[in-house]
Amino acid sequence: MSGGHFDYAQYRLNDIASSIDELIASNDDTSRNEYGDTRGAGHSVETIERFKEASATLRRAEAMAQRVDWLVSGDDGEESFHSRWEKEVPGGHSR
Repeated sequence: MSGGHFDYAQYRLNDIASSIDELIASNDDTSRNEYGDTRGAGHSVETIERFKEASATLRRAEAMAQRVDWLVSGDDGEESFHSRWEKEVPGGHSR
């Protein structure tokens, strides 16, 4: 079956996390774009730390949604759901 319960929307979370990672990487870029504007936004260290937190949280949410998707779509049983959760969800164990 390969999931599909959420119409594969969980992958969008990874796309957003990747975009945030690009913002982090380019933050200090002082080169100019074709319009003469600085490429990097120059956000504070504190703001970049929040960006990093957001990226990590989105990736964790994607992994969680993927595991639930496969369970409710019949690709995993509960035993494999829990096993994969422990291995694939950052932070692993449930609270």
